[in-house]
Amino acid sequence: MTDRAGEAAANSGARAALALADLTARVNPLARHYSRFRVAERLLLTGHSHQAWPDVGFEGQADAWNDAAEQVDEKWERAAEKAERVRSGFARLLGDSQGIIALGQNTHELVTRLLSALPLGRRPRLVTTDGEFHTIRRQLDRLADESWIEVVKVSADPSSSLAERLAGAVDGRTALVLVSSVLFGNAHVVPGLGALLGACHGQGAELLVDAYHHLNVVPFSLEGEGLEGAFVVGGGYKYCQLGEGNCFLRVPPGRERLRPLLTGWFSEFASLARPPAAPVAYGDGAARWAGATYDPASHYRAARVFEFFEEQRLTPELLRAVSRHQIGLLAERFDALDLDPGVIARDRSVPPERIGGFLALRSPRAGEISARLKARGVSTDVRGDLLRLGPAPYLADDQLRAAIAALGDVTRAV
Repeated sequence: MTDRAGEAAANSGARAALALADLTARVNPLARHYSRFRVAERLLLTGHSHQAWPDVGFEGQADAWNDAAEQVDEKWERAAEKAERVRSGFARLLGDSQGIIALGQNTHELVTRLLSALPLGRRPRLVTTDGEFHTIRRQLDRLADESWIEVVKVSADPSSSLAERLAGAVDGRTALVLVSSVLFGNAHVVPGLGALLGACHGQGAELLVDAYHHLNVVPFSLEGEGLEGAFVVGGGYKYCQLGEGNCFLRVPPGRERLRPLLTGWFSEFASLARPPAAPVAYGDGAARWAGATYDPASHYRAARVFEFFEEQRLTPELLRAVSRHQIGLLAERFDALDLDPGVIARDRSVPPERIGGFLALRSPRAGEISARLKARGVSTDVRGDLLRLGPAPYLADDQLRAAIAALGDVTRAV
């Protein structure tokens, strides 16, 4: 490394350390950008589910209204510009320069559109885990009700060997493997997905990675993970702070000619002046995966929020450093409570570097504890017997300490 390069690296490291110190101060300066959500006044430990939106998102909503008022039904050209900005934002988080980023109001419409494009008639087998979010879990359960579809579920535990066990379940009848890169229940980062992709392609199957709990809290790289050939689904409701209506399906190179059976008229938006084609024609690129009329306000809001993250230099690397600090502080303060492990215990099955954006605490009375915390002004949530504590970059350390102190009081009372 040259002296100049070494100096630049040192300066970059110093800036990151300074930014981390700023964001974990007694009063987090980032909180002023979230005044409408009052994040400095509330103990919102639901950052893994619904992070607060920065105030610029409200401005984006207003822009959508004003454009509609000015342009009426001709507003779609401006809406398309916002949608393209959202695509580029997701592509940046994925480290993707080759795939197609299709947008949807939710991941369900995108997952079902992908399923409809696969040859399920001759490959009627789907492989997944028992730890997937309800979008995938419910739809696959319903498909399994049909006698001609086989759904194989592999145990998500232990997550360290999950990819390997999924690979072993793939055969020549498998159309698609569906797995999360970070499990929504316990925040475990799933290793080895690149090797799983190789096993899928070796059998002629596709791989869909649900990266919803990965993006913008744990750095993601398609190249680094060896997932350039994978489909990826995710969205902005959680760590991206984009709110509802902002989800994506990343389509890998070489899959551009798939023909989704579930297709909307926006796929032929650019050619509506021509007579309908037979067989049904599809638009180019992302339009191939398009649905129909949607509320473009979501994209106006998301475009402004993506710009805000760039302006504030809230990179995935910095956000990961903040998250690691916050999760570590929560874990440290929880351990200091020395609570009865039969009532509540911390998940220690994986090392800290393999934990995503929240701390999972296991308790047979998780629901009751969460409800009592809510009465104390601490927002958490529950998945089964797991109490999930999700910090966010706009919270200060004192807020996290106060939340854990409340948890101690509540648990001892229980």
